[in-house]
Amino acid sequence: MSVFVIIPAAGIGTRMAHANAGVSKQFIELKGLPILVHSVRAFLDVPAVTAIYVAVRDTEQARVSAMLDEHHLSAKVHVVTGGDNRQESVANALAALPSTSAADIVLVHDAVRPLIDPTTISRTIAAIEKHGAAIVATPAIDTIKQVERTADGALITATIPRELIVHAQTPQGATVPLLRRAFAEAAADEFTGTDESSLLERANIPVFVVQGTSRNFKVTQPGDLEVAEFYLAG
Repeated sequence: MSVFVIIPAAGIGTRMAHANAGVSKQFIELKGLPILVHSVRAFLDVPAVTAIYVAVRDTEQARVSAMLDEHHLSAKVHVVTGGDNRQESVANALAALPSTSAADIVLVHDAVRPLIDPTTISRTIAAIEKHGAAIVATPAIDTIKQVERTADGALITATIPRELIVHAQTPQGATVPLLRRAFAEAAADEFTGTDESSLLERANIPVFVVQGTSRNFKVTQPGDLEVAEFYLAG
């Protein structure tokens, strides 16, 4: 059994401070290293991981390859062409995987979740081995309200029990055949999902939840860098 990791990193959006204006979030430095490097290293620390595929825009491929070489990460890490959105990037990488067994596993992880830990990754791999598909998620803490949008704003229509809600994180994954099937069905119907789990769910593939932690957050705003640096400082 091989375990592949796909990291879509073709996004260009950034809501960071002016010091990072124009820099894609995955390339912003965190404790002296690009966020993407932190994310890649977390998976390389898991012995079960066979190879990592980073999907980036054509214009960034040389830069990312040089970055991987500089940090001595290129032995197990491959750069592939990303798409116009996350789903296309993952689909491109999924097609490039040299999978030879129906038991092979693929994980997809956000490039800007640099604090994922090896233990959670290993538990996700084990969950996929047992169940076929799994995602990392955290329980809902706040009360969740369902709303209806009106011209004057949102109107609450129901309170959703917290035990029925989780906050999705990454990695998300499945056996390679199951994820390829989910992506093929979505492409055939021209459906675009918000994450890999949404495609698996749509294909009627049960997705198991692996409990994550608040540490595994997505770096999206300037204040997130300070929190990430705090965690990295121990």
